Amino acid sequence: MFAISRRAVATLPKRPVASSVHLGRYEQSVIRIGRRNFSHSPRRQAQSPGERNAVGVFTPISAALFIATGVGLFFYFRYEKQKLLEEREKERNSRQYGRPQVGGPFSLTKSTGEPFTDKNLLGKWSLVYFGFTNCPDICPAELDKVGSVLDQVEPELGKIFMPVFISVDPARDTPDRIGRYLTDFHPSFVGLVGSYDIIKAACKAYRVYFSTPPNADPNGDYLVDHSIFVYLMDPEGRFVEAFGQSADSDQIIGRIREEVAEWEKERGGKTAL
Repeated sequence: MFAISRRAVATLPKRPVASSVHLGRYEQSVIRIGRRNFSHSPRRQAQSPGERNAVGVFTPISAALFIATGVGLFFYFRYEKQKLLEEREKERNSRQYGRPQVGGPFSLTKSTGEPFTDKNLLGKWSLVYFGFTNCPDICPAELDKVGSVLDQVEPELGKIFMPVFISVDPARDTPDRIGRYLTDFHPSFVGLVGSYDIIKAACKAYRVYFSTPPNADPNGDYLVDHSIFVYLMDPEGRFVEAFGQSADSDQIIGRIREEVAEWEKERGGKTAL
């Protein structure tokens, strides 16, 4: 009773297939563009044997360029190094020309009786102080300050310093007396004495004022007025700085570090000549 004739089925209205999807104009255009681009994408061309062999290998031209570049860099850096050395030398000379003319030749006697000249200062950083053994307070304080500086810089920079004490009281300060006096201070101090004329010449070279008269009584009870400076001299015996009584140990140490570092940078050693 459920049989349907073929003609009846044929006359039924057709429905859309469920799997088909209705696309808008935009979607259809995107699909067409994608198909066109995909269908026309170029295939990767195979490399020729010559190209494969050139990968990672110097060609004669590239090797020549590499060598030429290396040679050019060598001469460039050599030129720049020489230029830098010349600039440093000019800077060093300009600093030297700007320094006061302090220091010079002298010939004195050590507390041990041995001769000592300005040549003995070479190769060391010298801290030179002028004073006298009967000085009640200022000289001991300045010598203690020099000793404190040495106690701090020598462990750091080495035994490259020479503290020097030059007496401005030739009438009373004998070699033996100045030797005993310096035992209360840093053990590396070098005590120097001389005649009045020799001391006067040394003081003039270092621009030191002192008031000792030439005919002072060795047994007299008098004080000597004198300049109060500690002179820092470089390993060539040239003046670097004069530290007055107001300069504390930290200021002196800071300047010494700066000068030694600059010297080592230029000369290749802390005391190199």
